[in-house]
Amino acid sequence: MSDFISGLIDKKLRIGIPKGSLQEATLQLFARAGLPAYTNGRSYFATTADPEIECMLIRAQEMARYVEHGAIDAGLTGLDWIIESGLEVVTVADLIYAKRSRGKVRWVLAVPEDSSFQRAEDLSDRIIATELVNVTRNYFLQKDIEVRVDFSWGATEVKAPTLADAIVEVTETGSSLRANRLRILETVLESNTQLIANKCAYADPDKRRKIDNLALMLQGAMQAQDRVGLMLNVRKENLSGVLSVLPALQKPTISHLSDEDWLAVNTVIDESAAWEVIPRLKAAQAEGIVEYPLNKVVL
Repeated sequence: MSDFISGLIDKKLRIGIPKGSLQEATLQLFARAGLPAYTNGRSYFATTADPEIECMLIRAQEMARYVEHGAIDAGLTGLDWIIESGLEVVTVADLIYAKRSRGKVRWVLAVPEDSSFQRAEDLSDRIIATELVNVTRNYFLQKDIEVRVDFSWGATEVKAPTLADAIVEVTETGSSLRANRLRILETVLESNTQLIANKCAYADPDKRRKIDNLALMLQGAMQAQDRVGLMLNVRKENLSGVLSVLPALQKPTISHLSDEDWLAVNTVIDESAAWEVIPRLKAAQAEGIVEYPLNKVVL
């Protein structure tokens, strides 16, 4: 009986959710994908509606290590921390979202606004503070520039110029760097969130299916963000005019109505485009126009 129970537990999919800046955005994405994860402020574990999936909150910086070691089967973390770890994991999907936006983030080399440094080469024999130590060292090694890279435990923006000559720090909008009177010299690395998996877990057919399904649903939820569905009716003779207005995701779905002179059109557009598109559809003789929200768009 104990072996049977152990086998059931082993079939559970253990997912790592990044604790910290990406946590809330990730939990929202899971909810939109149809797999809400319920957290307790005092616990590092999260429950889901799927009894075969359990979640654990882990710092993004440590995610690759826990996945590679097999403590969890899969997890979400940044490309930056995967490269920094130097560990071998399976990249299942790119999920391009960040704390505040759906774009990538950048690790940048920055210096005080009033410093004389204008390029990376000017920092020879200087001190660079960063959390991303290995990536930063390799960056300067590739440029054949001798520097000392010091690990920063946080608040890296305040390290220059008192504790370091420059910093390598992550930025989404650049506002924090500007607020701390820093200017960017170069981009060291672009990064985005990725769903990664343990090699052995991904080789298991059951776990691979669950991981791939998770990737599919998360990507579908991301595709649906900032998009809406449109349904409308149009006379056959006005169809070409309506289609010329629609910026379709691929091709709109067209079906016949009970009245053979009319057609129904269904498509997906960017929500921001609806403001201009709907009046133009009305002008093109479309009727019964309905705009509706989307949960997932699976391409």
